[in-house]
Amino acid sequence: MYVLETGVVPVVAPESADGVFSLLWLIIALPLAGAAILLLGGRYTDRWGHWLGTAMPIGSFILSVVLLVQLLGREEEERQIGQHLYDWIQVGGLDVGADLLYDPLAALFLLLITGVGSLIHVYSIAYMEHDHRRRRFFGYLNLFVAAMLTLILSANYVGLFLGWEGVGLASYLLIGFWQHKDSAAKAAKKAFVINRVGDMGMATAIFLAFVTFGTTDFAGISALADQAPEGTMTAFGILLLVGACGKSAQVPLQAWLLDAMEGPTPVSALIHAATMVTAGVYLIVRSNFVFEYAPTAQTCVIVVAVVTLLWGAVIGCAKDDIKKALAGSTMSQIGYMMLGAGLGPAGYAFAIFHLITHGFFKANMFLGAGSVMHAMDDDVDMRHYGVLNKALPVTFLTFAMGYLAIIGFPGFSGFWSKDKIIEAALAENWLIGIAAMIGAGVTAFYMTRLMVMTFFTEKRWRKDVHPHESPALMTVPLIVLAALSVLGGLLLLNGWIVHWLEPVTGPEPEHELPIPALAITALVTLVVAIGVAVAIVLVQRRPVPDTPPTDVSLVVKAARADLYGDAINDGLVVQPGRRLVTGLFAFDRHGADGAFMGGGGAIAAIGGQLRKVQTGYVRSYALSVLVGVLIVAVAMLAVNF
Repeated sequence: MYVLETGVVPVVAPESADGVFSLLWLIIALPLAGAAILLLGGRYTDRWGHWLGTAMPIGSFILSVVLLVQLLGREEEERQIGQHLYDWIQVGGLDVGADLLYDPLAALFLLLITGVGSLIHVYSIAYMEHDHRRRRFFGYLNLFVAAMLTLILSANYVGLFLGWEGVGLASYLLIGFWQHKDSAAKAAKKAFVINRVGDMGMATAIFLAFVTFGTTDFAGISALADQAPEGTMTAFGILLLVGACGKSAQVPLQAWLLDAMEGPTPVSALIHAATMVTAGVYLIVRSNFVFEYAPTAQTCVIVVAVVTLLWGAVIGCAKDDIKKALAGSTMSQIGYMMLGAGLGPAGYAFAIFHLITHGFFKANMFLGAGSVMHAMDDDVDMRHYGVLNKALPVTFLTFAMGYLAIIGFPGFSGFWSKDKIIEAALAENWLIGIAAMIGAGVTAFYMTRLMVMTFFTEKRWRKDVHPHESPALMTVPLIVLAALSVLGGLLLLNGWIVHWLEPVTGPEPEHELPIPALAITALVTLVVAIGVAVAIVLVQRRPVPDTPPTDVSLVVKAARADLYGDAINDGLVVQPGRRLVTGLFAFDRHGADGAFMGGGGAIAAIGGQLRKVQTGYVRSYALSVLVGVLIVAVAMLAVNF
């Protein structure tokens, strides 16, 4: 494996797929075919559509496992497999093929997307059982998975952008699936519009890549990256970061994420665990050959990540809606992943490691929240819960595994993945490391608050609510995800995931920690324990009021208002944009239209005056002719004399 001085591993032109690798395209084609059949087949597929929709990602998962086994049997330098499907765009100097790239990074994402995605499909069979549009819902889920797989497997930025936009479309359809609710329709529109802002950055980055390098292929750009000016690479990296902020709900494009909870709970698990919000992290890691030549852009990634991981954690502390509390958590955890990606070769592998473990425990908890809602007649307010650990034993135990994983309880998956990012951050800059450590403590607080309010304290159920455990189609996926939440840390055994990703991200560089790694682990664990203890004192040992108290600090009020993210967007973007559009409309109507309409009006006025001469009387015309003759005669006489 050849590594440049910057630590970059150039993307090589992958060898052509053969044998079982020639079926790579089928991983995308299966869910895409499922979406086409379910969305175009109409009501004739209603009775069995959900089974077909579930079978398609399961088929992709099985094929992904087979491909991984084959890839494991290859030498490290032979683990980049390419597949050319057809020539897609050939215009002037632009030559874009429908090309796929399968390597260690793509292999991990395929397993996560299809594996967790399949469990969510199974769960949805029971969760959406009484929805008369269930078949359409599964069609949208299949479309979402197919788009995400396209994003991951594309060998160039144009193909990645196709999947990028497909994910955006599918998320719009899923978030607004219950469009009869005004809040759901608005949430879908909000997510779509904010993501378009990020997508403009992404599209501009692709234009810049073509102008600079003459190609959009990862291999081509990687080979020429060291020849481009640093300013160009910085612009390229920042534009990619703008796109990543939109998809991964990072500050300042984070405001859509909590509203997206208006979609059905399986949508929340799919979007916020294993797919859409992880796309930005994938983009940064896949584009490591850009950021290693753009240190300023890399610093911007770190700043955005640190702000977001604290921003989301603070929001999560004040939410009573169980899904929105988990959404704030997602924002924060993606911030940790972006931080790892921003740290370069020291953090790339750990960013992906945390992405995978987060996919396990966050999908577990979102689906667990759906199980709680199922038991509580779709009530999402945790102030109406309490002592559900006895009524929902399976949901409680599986949710508890996810809880222990996300707070970083020793031995659970999040303990290994998050601590590694904190270690890398401390080695880079102690301020960054301390911020990440504080985020871990806040995470422990708000997750313990959620856990206590839901499963412990006293009973606060609404009248006529009778909690009951969910059916097996919902609890079995919870059990599988709970097991993965516990065992996900095994990916770090003997440094496996770090070595596995070396052909993509390069070897982990040696770095000097300010204190021994064991001391860092102990310190982080202590911070987490403090967060847990504070939550127990404030929630478990005090009565939970039925409604949120009003006599709270400004910080709590700000957290309840999502730290005024919507107000900031309204003041900086919406209102100025509205005034600009109003001004342009006024100019168009009174300026541009006035000039054209005024000219036409003047001509009409002149024509009106001339029309008065046309009386229709012959005597008037004869008199006019006589007067004209006399004028001509006088003029001629004047000339002659």
